[in-house]
Amino acid sequence: MRTTDTTRSPGAALAALAGAQFTVMLATSIVNVALPQIRSGVGLSDGGTAWVVNAYGLAFGALLLAGGRAADLLGRRRVLLAGLAVFGTSSLVAGLATTSGVLIAARAAQGLGAAAVAPAALALVMDLFPPGPGRGKALGIWGAVSGAGGAAGVLLGGVLTQAWGWSWIFYAVAVGAFLVLAAAAASVPRAQVADSGRFDLLGTATVTLALTALVWGLTTARRSGWTGGTVLGSFALAAVLLAGFALIERRHPNALLPPRLFRTGRVTAGNVLMALLGSVWIALFFFLPLYQQQVLGSSPLVTGLGQLPLAAANMLGSTLAPRVSRRVGATATVTGALLTEAAGLLWLAQIGAHGSYLADILGPSVLIGLGLSVAFVQLTALSVEGVAKQDAGLAGGLVNTTRQVGGAIGLAVLATLAGSATSHAAAHQAHLEALMAGYRTAFGISAAVLTAAALLAALLTRRGTARTATAPAHDPAPAPAGRSH
Repeated sequence: MRTTDTTRSPGAALAALAGAQFTVMLATSIVNVALPQIRSGVGLSDGGTAWVVNAYGLAFGALLLAGGRAADLLGRRRVLLAGLAVFGTSSLVAGLATTSGVLIAARAAQGLGAAAVAPAALALVMDLFPPGPGRGKALGIWGAVSGAGGAAGVLLGGVLTQAWGWSWIFYAVAVGAFLVLAAAAASVPRAQVADSGRFDLLGTATVTLALTALVWGLTTARRSGWTGGTVLGSFALAAVLLAGFALIERRHPNALLPPRLFRTGRVTAGNVLMALLGSVWIALFFFLPLYQQQVLGSSPLVTGLGQLPLAAANMLGSTLAPRVSRRVGATATVTGALLTEAAGLLWLAQIGAHGSYLADILGPSVLIGLGLSVAFVQLTALSVEGVAKQDAGLAGGLVNTTRQVGGAIGLAVLATLAGSATSHAAAHQAHLEALMAGYRTAFGISAAVLTAAALLAALLTRRGTARTATAPAHDPAPAPAGRSH
């Protein structure tokens, strides 16, 4: 049995793991600004253009639970490095693609790699930093790079597309992935890799197919409507598979989602609230760049630069989140953060067709960045609170899954409602005014969702244990002998 190598610097390892999370989040948003150029570059149809985004999100969201469990059973460092290799190679292939089929397949492979990287990296952070102020600071850094990655994707996508063309957005991600791979190999300590558990193949296959059907139906609904046969069939299949998954998990001795995961801390509350936060998070980075380009007339470069204040506020909020949590408690921290972000979105809901960046976007962006970052850090902490070490990878996969699936649901619903508002307004208003009706609808409903989430947080996060992962606490129960850390 190998013991954990403790001779390496935890700071260097945290930097590498944060870099892995940053790269995954970067790939989520970097293509948004470049979609028109990608479409003409490889000859995509309207539906094919959407799948440049959907292929990544579908594979990422559907495979996160499997990636988290694989990290627990096979070794987190090993799964992290393998995931980064797949992620970097597929990014390079995407940049070299000359046909739509190769590009979309490469994006799906990116999602596969990301589904291995994200939960393994978060579990390794939990291993390196036991509960207490040190873990709180580590999660603050984690939250900063997560939000900054989303904002930086819009900025970098605009810069690279305008300067050298759309292929370079994928080359940049590939370079980042391989640099992080080298840093992680050098700095992340080797942990013991020996596990007596078995992989729940049937449960994994069932929930992966269920999530695939669900996300497929949601992404298709954005384009073809909610009543189409394909959409309804996908939802029905997802419901049947999820019911089957629940039955399988009740009987399987090595369940993919063991009940013990939800019996400690506030794991359930953290995941429910993370799904609601994700439903607004992904939609924000979809609608805001569209408003800047389609209404304000900003170039891809200027649109990307406009994300810098949001990214800066995100990094500040993530740094402050652990201190705020220790001072006022988890419940007040989460509730206040969600209400702060809701206020920023409500401010955005007042935008007009003849507005400006300084008057209509800058102020809301700062509020949104602060609220989003603090909420993300605290909800991540709640979602892994009290989880035994042998389940840390799975807990990381679960919280990423709820955020990703919540984002798919939120984007599908908000895009449909925004489209309906625009269509209704187009009958009696000019084109820009009709677009504004859709954007105001999306931002206003997002604000309402987060307000409801804040009220829910005030109730849910008071239950269970009083401590949080960002405050001093005893370590969770040690892993059984032979488990991988």
